Amino acid sequence: MSPPHTQQRTRVKFCGLTREEDVAAAMACGVDAVGFVMYAPSPRSVSAARAAELARALPPFISPVLLFVNATAGEVDAALALLPQALLQFHGDESPEDCWRLSHEGRHPFIRAARIPLDDTAPPFDLVEYADRFSQAQAILLDAHVTGYGGGGKVFNWSLLPTSVTSHLVLSGGLTPANVTDGIRELQHRGLSLAVDVSSGIEQDGPDGRPLKGIKDARKMNRFMAAVREADQATRTAMDTHQDWTNDDRHRNTSDDSRNSSGG
Repeated sequence: MSPPHTQQRTRVKFCGLTREEDVAAAMACGVDAVGFVMYAPSPRSVSAARAAELARALPPFISPVLLFVNATAGEVDAALALLPQALLQFHGDESPEDCWRLSHEGRHPFIRAARIPLDDTAPPFDLVEYADRFSQAQAILLDAHVTGYGGGGKVFNWSLLPTSVTSHLVLSGGLTPANVTDGIRELQHRGLSLAVDVSSGIEQDGPDGRPLKGIKDARKMNRFMAAVREADQATRTAMDTHQDWTNDDRHRNTSDDSRNSSGG
C-alpha cells in the first residue's frame, strides 16, 4: 500500500469546451487541463479538427484531454494525429485491453471513467477492484451512472467510496462552485491523489435555468477555482496544525526524557 498522500494542491480540469473565449477564460483562472468531447451524440462534442484549433491557444503545462466513448482505433488515432500531446479519457464500455490498445500500449497516458451508481440501495461499486483492473490508467475518474454516457450533472454519494484506493482519483459528476469544496474534503485522502473535473457546473444558465451545454460561464469558472483553493487552504492549515502538535509532542517527550535521565 502506498503511503497516504499529502497533496496540497488539487488539480482542476474544465471539460466540454467548445469556444475560444471559454478556453481563454479557463487559462486565465489557472486550470490544469481542458477537455474536448469526441463523442458525436453529446451536445458538447467537437470534431478533432475543432479540438486542435481550440488547443492551439493552450500554453505549456495546460493539458488537452480528449474524451472518447467506445471509439474505434481509427477515430482515436485521427484525433491524436492532430493533438499528439493530448491525454486520453475513456468514458464508455472500454475494457482494460481496449484502453491499452487504443493508447498505443500506454504511449499516450489515459484516464478511465468509473460509473458510480446513484441509487444507494444498489450493490456497492467495487472501486478497489476496478482500479486494480485498470491499473495502467493514469487515474480513475469517478462519475455518476446515468442513462447513456457521462454523469448528466448528477452527484453520487461520495461517502460510499472506499478509503484506500491505490490509484489517483478524479472526482466528477455534478460538481459546482457550491459543492466542490465538500467533495474535495470528502475524497482527498481516499486515493493516491485527487483532481476534480467539471462541465455543467461552470456553464451558463439558459432561460429555463438549465445549463447551456458547451457554453461556459467565466464567472462560474472563477468561483469554482476559488472554492478549490479554499479547500486546499483548509488542507494546508490542517496539516500545519498537525505538524505543530507533532513537534510539541516531540518537544515534551524530549524534555521528559532529559529530566528522567538526570534524575529530575
